[in-house]
Amino acid sequence: MRKLKELLHKRDNRICADCSAPDPKWASANIGVFICLKCSGVHRSLGTHISKVLSVTLDEWTDDEISSMLEVGGNSYANAIYEAFLPGGYHKPHPDSSQEERADFIRSKYELQEFLKPSLRIVSINSRKDVGNASSSYSFKSEAGMVEFIGILKVKVIRGTKLAVRDMLSSDPYVVLTLGQQKAKTRVIKSNLNPFWNEVLTLSVPQRYGPLKLQVYDHDVLSRDDIMGEAEVDLQPMITAATAFGDPELLSDMQIGRWLKSRDNALTKDSAVNVGGGKVKQEVSLRLQNVESGEVELELEWIALNQ
Repeated sequence: MRKLKELLHKRDNRICADCSAPDPKWASANIGVFICLKCSGVHRSLGTHISKVLSVTLDEWTDDEISSMLEVGGNSYANAIYEAFLPGGYHKPHPDSSQEERADFIRSKYELQEFLKPSLRIVSINSRKDVGNASSSYSFKSEAGMVEFIGILKVKVIRGTKLAVRDMLSSDPYVVLTLGQQKAKTRVIKSNLNPFWNEVLTLSVPQRYGPLKLQVYDHDVLSRDDIMGEAEVDLQPMITAATAFGDPELLSDMQIGRWLKSRDNALTKDSAVNVGGGKVKQEVSLRLQNVESGEVELELEWIALNQ
């Protein structure tokens, strides 16, 4: 991480590779560029097969991901490739550009590769992934980049307890999260009805957001994966509270909201929205629906795009 931060502090990496916003704190590990929070939301909507987005300060990086960034060398080297054929007079997005302008450019640059040397262009594989297939991690529709995002939701899938049996004596569970057109999944844990994932999944939150949908599946090799229950998380209490209180880095540690358990939701107990260490977080314990047994524990973190 020291080498990664040294790379970030080089002059050309002190501005976003796509819109030139100052002080970027996010990166596309597989492309090798440092980007701002607003551009990171568009990158994430493209799917990890195009751009794997990580926070330089919030996420844990693997050695391979750091090596990939170092090999590229930063924004100027990557842009020399991805913007080699940028038309004369073409105006890149700027820090105050609309989300639509930003999304159009980023999709053209990385997904469609319109500014790349033709001989280097890679034909993209079908963008849609089958949720029931454990090999997939994200899915999106090509128009997803046109959606205006208001924030980033980091979901730590902590553990499951007393999950349902779907094989002979046990199950091979994994969790799928869905928000709008985005999907993310955990790894599969073999033969365990009380699995610990402790895995963080990241989703972009659109301006018109609905509930976060959670499904647990049993991974099967020879047949379609079996459903092991589902639940929904109402994001409104957390996002509304965070918006009302403003920048969490300016607040002392405190509770700012609460999602109450009721017969109409899957909560096992009331869920408080707290500010701690300058971050907005919410611990959620869910009882899985439409299944004989099972609970899942999550920790949500909200990062507003205007922070």
